[in-house]
Amino acid sequence: MSRSMRSASRPPISDVSGHRYDPNVVKFLHTADWQLGRAPLFLSEEARSRFSAARVDVIGTIAALAATERCDFVVVCGDVFESNHIDRQVLVRALYKIRDARPLPFYLLPGNHDPLDASSIFRSPTFKEHGPSNVTVLESSAPVQAAPGIELIAAPWPNKRPLVDLVGEACHSLEATDALRVVCGHGRVDAMAPESHDPAHISLGRLEEKIESGVIHYVALGDRHSTTDVGDTGRVWYSGAPEPTDFVEDEPGNVMVVEFDRDGVRVERHRVGAWHFEYRDWELTTDLDVDALRDWLETPDNKERCIVRASLRGQVSVAQRARVDQMVDHFTDLLGGLEVRDGEGGLAVVPDDADLDDFGVSGYARAALSDLAELAQSDEHAVAAQDALALLYRLTRMSS
Repeated sequence: MSRSMRSASRPPISDVSGHRYDPNVVKFLHTADWQLGRAPLFLSEEARSRFSAARVDVIGTIAALAATERCDFVVVCGDVFESNHIDRQVLVRALYKIRDARPLPFYLLPGNHDPLDASSIFRSPTFKEHGPSNVTVLESSAPVQAAPGIELIAAPWPNKRPLVDLVGEACHSLEATDALRVVCGHGRVDAMAPESHDPAHISLGRLEEKIESGVIHYVALGDRHSTTDVGDTGRVWYSGAPEPTDFVEDEPGNVMVVEFDRDGVRVERHRVGAWHFEYRDWELTTDLDVDALRDWLETPDNKERCIVRASLRGQVSVAQRARVDQMVDHFTDLLGGLEVRDGEGGLAVVPDDADLDDFGVSGYARAALSDLAELAQSDEHAVAAQDALALLYRLTRMSS
């Protein structure tokens, strides 16, 4: 997903010391939605700690990539932090990761998770104490010179519920100059939500008019966690989140290295994320279906950094349900997170004669099992009876 601008043999435009070879070209790293401090509540305490740490660690990966690619600066387009009230330790460690990248400049844009309100983390005593010299918080739409001939036009969020298109407002009064301009924004583009009439949505049409007239030259966006090219200019992009945050994201785990001048743009995505999410609906009716579910759970590499959700529906025997329960226990220990839920209609357990024979009991015990089997197909007590049968089946297998 790149757009060619010129020959790759062109000499690098900068190094990390800030020396520029070509003031008419800009090269920078575009990222967003770090959401430092985020950790899904459904994960175990151990996994939550590792998940949160990975979001800090990826800053070092981003800095190393920017240095390797000889980027002039890094822009983080909103939601740098999960909220304005994250753990102090996470904040300090993140700032020191950025400090380690000096003198590479980092420009941080407040977004909807970390707006510039009265409790802004960017104005907190801890941020002021530990914020390194290579960090600039984009607190207004006033042009910021990121490098000679390069201006950043920012649209920070002043609160969680703006009532205007902040990006459009930041660009409204701009006129063409000799500078190359990068717009740094956060939020949903109207063209991606045509059914909505939220006044805070970013007007793609207004941006494309400014691009066409040479007033702005690249729009770096955050909020959408999947890497996305917006519109037809090739100059409006969501970088996506460097670490994934949910199952619904199509293309997370990336950052963008952007190189452009007035005539062309080249955008290259780079995978930096360590964690990943997997989701699938399953219909189980046979032993082969259960085998396929197990094979799928076995597939991920780096299982300790994979969060899996399986939605189950269908109709299985007691023995098959016991197999599913056993594999859930097994993979819960291996995976970063495993969430198994009922799909549409749920997963019904329908005992058959072979199931009851497998228990190896007779007399009163067999009669009790038969009663449970009948309850398992009733409306009122079906789930409890099905769970009881599956548990009894597993216990008898363990003792045999």
